[in-house]
Amino acid sequence: MGKRSGCAINHALEIFGDRWSLLIVRDMAQKGHTAFSQFRTMSEGIASNILSDRLARLEAAGVISRQPDAQDGRRTRYLLTESGRDLIPVLLDIMAWSFRHDPSVNVSPAMAARIARDRDGLAAEIRAKLDGQ
Repeated sequence: MGKRSGCAINHALEIFGDRWSLLIVRDMAQKGHTAFSQFRTMSEGIASNILSDRLARLEAAGVISRQPDAQDGRRTRYLLTESGRDLIPVLLDIMAWSFRHDPSVNVSPAMAARIARDRDGLAAEIRAKLDGQ
């Protein structure tokens, strides 16, 4: 299916407009998840068939890549591409926005303050941690 329009917001929604894709990227960036089984443990409870579909969509969009696991070539690892890593500041902004508008969300006041004070530094720390995977 083709794009509905050339709008920048529409472009992002074509990739992330479902309820799971950004959560997968979140778990990759925040928790270092790289394996299918790890994504299945997300607290929101994703079904295996939906997870498979979203991983394939994110890969097709160039947000993630798949590669054989170095220790067990029968397993697949999913990694954020440079395009996917560019979403880290966006995720931090969404977290800060959510905290500002609903302090009951699972973002600590300390984390919200850190994002407000040094979002780019925090994003760089997350990227560095991902580089060590």
